[in-house]
Amino acid sequence: MMKLQFDPNQQFQLDAVSAVADLFEGQPQNAPEYSVIKTGSLGDLFAGHEQTELGIGNKISITDDKLKENLRAIQLRNDIESTQSELETWEHFDIPANQPRPIPHFSVEMETGTGKTYVYLRTIFELSHRYGFQKFTIVVPSVAIREGVLKNIEITAEHFKALYNNKAFEYFVYDAKKVNRLRHFATSNTLQIQIINIDSFRKNFTGTDDERKSNVIYKESDKLSGRQPIEFIQATRPIVIIDEPQSVDGTEKSQEAIKALNPLMTLRFSATHRNAYNLVYKLDPVKAFELRLVKQIVVASAIGDTSANDSFIKIEEIEYKKGIKAKVRIHVQSKDGPKEKAVAVKQGDDLFHKSGELAIYQNGYQIAEINAEPGSEYIRLSNGKTLRLGQEVGGIRDDIWKVQIKHTVKKHLEKELQVQARGIKVLSLFFIDRVANYRDYDSEGKPIAGKFAHAFEEAFKELAKEERFKDITWLKEPIDKIHDGYFSKDKKGALKDTNGSTQADDDVYNLIMKDKERLLSIGEPLRFIFSHSALREGWDNPNVFQICTLNESRSAIKKRQEIGRGLRLPVDQTGVRVFDESVNKLYVMANESYEDFARSLQTEYEEDCGVTFGKVPVTAFAKLLTIVNGEEKPIGKDAAEAIKASLISQNFIDKDGKIQPSFDPKKTGFKLTLPTEFSDLVPSVVDLLSQHQIEKHIRREKDERINRFKKEVALSPEFQALWGQIKPRTTYRVEFKTDDLVAKAVEAINKMPNIEAPKIRVDAGAVNTGKGGVTTRAVSSAIESPVNNTKSIPDILAYLQNETELTRSTLVKILKTSKRLDEVFVNPQKFMDQVASIIKYELHRLLIDGIKYEKLAKDAEDSEWQMVLFKNEELIDYLSSLEVKKSIYEHIVYESEVEKEFAKTLDEREDIKLFVKLPAWFKVETPIGSYNPDWAIIKQDGKAFYLVRETKSTKDFFKLRTSEADKIRCGIQHFKELGVDFDIVVNANEV
Repeated sequence: MMKLQFDPNQQFQLDAVSAVADLFEGQPQNAPEYSVIKTGSLGDLFAGHEQTELGIGNKISITDDKLKENLRAIQLRNDIESTQSELETWEHFDIPANQPRPIPHFSVEMETGTGKTYVYLRTIFELSHRYGFQKFTIVVPSVAIREGVLKNIEITAEHFKALYNNKAFEYFVYDAKKVNRLRHFATSNTLQIQIINIDSFRKNFTGTDDERKSNVIYKESDKLSGRQPIEFIQATRPIVIIDEPQSVDGTEKSQEAIKALNPLMTLRFSATHRNAYNLVYKLDPVKAFELRLVKQIVVASAIGDTSANDSFIKIEEIEYKKGIKAKVRIHVQSKDGPKEKAVAVKQGDDLFHKSGELAIYQNGYQIAEINAEPGSEYIRLSNGKTLRLGQEVGGIRDDIWKVQIKHTVKKHLEKELQVQARGIKVLSLFFIDRVANYRDYDSEGKPIAGKFAHAFEEAFKELAKEERFKDITWLKEPIDKIHDGYFSKDKKGALKDTNGSTQADDDVYNLIMKDKERLLSIGEPLRFIFSHSALREGWDNPNVFQICTLNESRSAIKKRQEIGRGLRLPVDQTGVRVFDESVNKLYVMANESYEDFARSLQTEYEEDCGVTFGKVPVTAFAKLLTIVNGEEKPIGKDAAEAIKASLISQNFIDKDGKIQPSFDPKKTGFKLTLPTEFSDLVPSVVDLLSQHQIEKHIRREKDERINRFKKEVALSPEFQALWGQIKPRTTYRVEFKTDDLVAKAVEAINKMPNIEAPKIRVDAGAVNTGKGGVTTRAVSSAIESPVNNTKSIPDILAYLQNETELTRSTLVKILKTSKRLDEVFVNPQKFMDQVASIIKYELHRLLIDGIKYEKLAKDAEDSEWQMVLFKNEELIDYLSSLEVKKSIYEHIVYESEVEKEFAKTLDEREDIKLFVKLPAWFKVETPIGSYNPDWAIIKQDGKAFYLVRETKSTKDFFKLRTSEADKIRCGIQHFKELGVDFDIVVNANEV
């Protein structure tokens, strides 16, 4: 079975982890993996955690003021707006009564498909590694998500052990039948991760004492020496991670139950927070699309002819709470002809009048009876026809869903042709709202295929005969092996309809989760999955490339939930994530128009995530970057206002920042100008406005076209010569002098801000006993600085060795020469953290500056890039491509206006014989990740010159010391080894 691989260096995930971990900057290091040097008789300064008779608990040593200071800094860093009142709102938990410290909530928002679970699991390890927090409780809303969390811990265990020095940890699911496990959870000094469903401790929480104690977690247990299981959780002061908080603690009862866990804090992770308390990191849908962290959405529509030649009726709703009435969908006359529309009806109404007097409803369509009895709802017409709830007659709906199925199967097979050579399994997901449409039962109760299954098999058999699909090997599998349904079952094992929130639903989601890796294996024939429209968060699969909505009515579930099942980037058979944009497209076969689908999805994004497509805030302009004295800096608010005013004057945006129709970069003659001092930012501004248009992320199916690979050009002597120059692969080594590292690190440490002593918060309160019980009242609060009488310190060298991987002798030399070592006694942990950060930064600089590349030996495996990796007849988005003559593809796919203008000019210049935009798989390995160069070019000037160029909006980019600039520095050394000219250019005239 395939094994999923995880990239530990995805910057957006590292940013999310750091956003939480940096909240506790200044917290002493309590991790037991660091030894302690004893220097006196006062004990170990950082000996561990808070301990009670029931177990070992987490402990925060920094003050609330420091925590709030850290929070403000993180929010500023991550462009998150906050107000003083929000920062000061810390919720006071009343359980237990002797816990005076307010307990805060922190939130992380990450769009579906970007690795939210991975991030909070890594956050657990990071908090344990940095600060020694050892007790974590993950609260989930459902069995489906619980199974997903368990699967994620299982498949990431080795990955996290490799990242965190083989750190020992244990994880378990709370089980009311195994409450003794909580004793170990409480008393163990190793990292403990508990997963618990909210219903396990919410049930009967606010009931009477007897009702409350009917829930095992609140019931005294002989196995626990007469203690309640919840007491052992409370003793650990767990860091509570809430997965999908909008589903976990949306009620007061749930919130009180969370408080009962006595958490040190709560960390809330979701894509759709209802209340984003103290937000520290935000990756909204727009940003996820911009960073290409999810698939682009391609929407196809199957809409029937609106000509009303038959009396179409669909019974959508029958209710009795405010009088017996119904909602039916019929054809209604409009100025543009008959349209489907839902209308409200009551007994005695005539559909002839409701339809605008369409002739097809003229005789026999009065509502004779509406029966609202639950379970047997129906409407009887005056012509004697009886239609049950959900039933429809007339129209061409059957033809529509047959077309939907056929086109989804066709898209699936075409995707197979595109990716089969790359070892990528393709899955398609069909949503249906009635199980009987896929799997029905005959009079004897034996299962038979429903109408959707019949239509699927007919379409599949027809398409499989096409010559172009003959090389797809799995087409020879028995047809019943390649499609299957995941549905809930009744007690007799028969499939049934559910609403998505029952125990039966949990059982089937559990099954889907356990099949996740099997479904990803090419050897597993199952490729087409039919499931209930109630399928909710908790199941998705990275290799779902097609989603087809076969609901007999417009889907009631949210668009975000629907497409969320297929947004994740795919993986190949080695378990490695695929980042190829030509592959990463999610095809949605909708049963509504593209416009309706896009409008609904856009509305959900705006309502759920607070993002607004088509509207550019002034803060977005303020973040545009310019070069000042060799440093890349945001242009700031004043410059942003000037640029905004210029765009308003040109009618590209209005005063609210909303993009106007006149902004159309693809239109012939389009021109955007800015004041002279900002003229170099024109391409960046055009890209910024383009990124805020919904068409950038959701597009019509018909926008896609074939980008033909020109074999005749690829086989030409010119391209063969160019490819021969750039195809060798290299390996690198780094050279630097230890004395240089010591000198640079010492210089930087000497400039380090003074280390401040930790502060101690002193809270005082009055305790009153009355008839109503024991109450507390805050009296005073003060902050004191401790006397500097430290008698023991951590093993500084062990800590710095672990962080930097340098030898102890080098570290001793740096520390002694810096003459700042005395400050370790002021605040040991802060001293170690700041010194480690400085040393790593200077080491990184020397590694890049001292890097040397060497060609791999020709007999070495993968010693050069293979031309076969260029894909023939690649599918591309024509809206972001430019037709050219002098390349190996008919179109150049560009990512910015800079690239577009560059390619256009190259194609026009007579001295440029050939140019290629290097594909994403063409990479140069560096110590800080892979680098993908932009362009390979042949220039003819008496003789042929073979060039590689990187396009940037400014030449000063090369003065920067950012990770991107450092990768390009490595690229220079790589191409220097190959003897190929490399440079950064702003436009094609510089080539």
